[in-house]
Amino acid sequence: MNHTYTEVVMNTREYRQPIVCVLGHVDHGKTSILDSIRGTTVAAKEAGGITQRIGATDIALSDIEKRANIPAGKSKLKIPGLLFIDTPGHVAFSNMRARGGALADMAILVVDINEGFKPQTIESINILKKFKTPFVVAANKIDLVPLFTQIRDCSLQQMLKVQREEFVTELDTRLYNLVNRFYEYGLPTERYDRISDFAKNIAIVPMSAKLNIGIPDILMVIAGLAQRYLEKEIEFKDTFGRGTIIELKKEESLGITLDTVLYQGVLHKGDTIAVNTRGGPATTKIKAMLVNSKGRSKKLLEKEHVYSASGVRILISDKLDVVSGSPIIVLNDGPEAAFEEILKESQANIALSEHGVTVKADALGSLEAVSYELEQKDIKIRSAEIGDISKRDITDVATLNDPLDRVILGFNVGITPEAQEATLMSDVGVKVGEVIYSLVEDTEKWIKDRKHELDEGRKKRIAVPSKISIIPEYIFRAAKPVIVGVKVYSGRIKVGDTLMKSDGRYGGTIRSIREGEVSKQFADAPSEVAVSIEGVTLNRQIFPEESLYVDIPESVVKELREEKMDENTMLTLEEIIKIKRKENMFWGTKT
Repeated sequence: MNHTYTEVVMNTREYRQPIVCVLGHVDHGKTSILDSIRGTTVAAKEAGGITQRIGATDIALSDIEKRANIPAGKSKLKIPGLLFIDTPGHVAFSNMRARGGALADMAILVVDINEGFKPQTIESINILKKFKTPFVVAANKIDLVPLFTQIRDCSLQQMLKVQREEFVTELDTRLYNLVNRFYEYGLPTERYDRISDFAKNIAIVPMSAKLNIGIPDILMVIAGLAQRYLEKEIEFKDTFGRGTIIELKKEESLGITLDTVLYQGVLHKGDTIAVNTRGGPATTKIKAMLVNSKGRSKKLLEKEHVYSASGVRILISDKLDVVSGSPIIVLNDGPEAAFEEILKESQANIALSEHGVTVKADALGSLEAVSYELEQKDIKIRSAEIGDISKRDITDVATLNDPLDRVILGFNVGITPEAQEATLMSDVGVKVGEVIYSLVEDTEKWIKDRKHELDEGRKKRIAVPSKISIIPEYIFRAAKPVIVGVKVYSGRIKVGDTLMKSDGRYGGTIRSIREGEVSKQFADAPSEVAVSIEGVTLNRQIFPEESLYVDIPESVVKELREEKMDENTMLTLEEIIKIKRKENMFWGTKT
């Protein structure tokens, strides 16, 4: 359906609402701050954990001015208000994209002023840097700073007026601890009311979401910064609508609906839109649109027209398997250009390797967010796809040649019953979760434990490149057999190992190993143990402090190079190869 947009859009619109996302570490108060901003109690979920509200809430300019005690029309702000993405967290942030960049115009980074930086704080900073998104810092939970005098529902300045000097001093100490931590990441910060140039400093707003302290301050800071520094980005465009799907919902009476953030232009009931589905881009029509009612009511109101920026629940006319996190584009003519843009926007920007872990996630942005954190830990990615973990995923990963590749990470996804059953019959590691840093930590631990397990298996199965020397102070017998204390520098020596001197000659055979009063079958580096060595005499064939090596067969060299052990063991392998090549220049090159 075509519309003459100027007939619908009021020309008084100069700016659209800036879109704001809230990020930070778990339990630092993201949801509580959103609740305080909205004047709702979403943190205390509705019965059954279901919310009827759409995933974005607009705060009108009049509400912002009222909270800041500014008479209507006196704040000089021209924006109509602020649109907050209701789902807190950096994954939601990275899911919501607009033409290759972040959907959010600005962000609030929540940090507990008492706990400081935590893993998700650093993740959030990395995401904000990646998307170059302006942000302010909500230094939350100031009510837990010692000597706090009880007060609520006020601005920062009103709170400070009733506090003791000792509290103000302690608050400043904790504030500047935060300032120093941000400085370590190349981010200059300062308390917002002490900043003279907001272009050079990131604003920190001390606050308490629990007691509704500092909410007017952070709203005014965000609104003022958006209007001053993001004029081009938030200029209202009288054009065909563009949005991003942030969540799919199943409504019993309506079917599948698309919770969408409209970031540009206007949507009309009856518009033909292009969306992305599991089977590729497709077109459909807007059958109905619902928006949040103003205030605390949970009612949804049906609208004929919706203007950016807004949260809108869209009912479409076709049954399509739409992909969350993908664009919605209102069509003006043919769908070709829109389809091309959707395909481009829906391609994950992830570097894949021949070897590595397999990642499954609920949406494109989630895949990128998880992959980004894995890359920071130098964990390679073999495959990255959207969707639940299936039996086919388990089967595919179980057949990989490298045991270290046999792990699947699932972020915000389920595991099918068939996949769970297949997992029990395989050696595939499956790690699922809803917090990225925990998921990455679990994966790191799995890889570390698997490497150790494989190393142990190889060390038991083959001769390990090892280097030892006799300790002069611990010589107990010089022959038949030699009994001495040795220092193990690398690898693992075992009972039965043949030793080799640095010139390639025979250095004896290890017949026993003792650590104190305990007999052992092997000893790992670094360690000092007593050994008995047969076949040689001390100070004739072998000598104190000289380097002795475990003599390894040529057949194990390729295996050791393909499935590397620790760095010192691999360096010892290279030393042994050099010794062997004095007699055979091609030793160790056979495949």
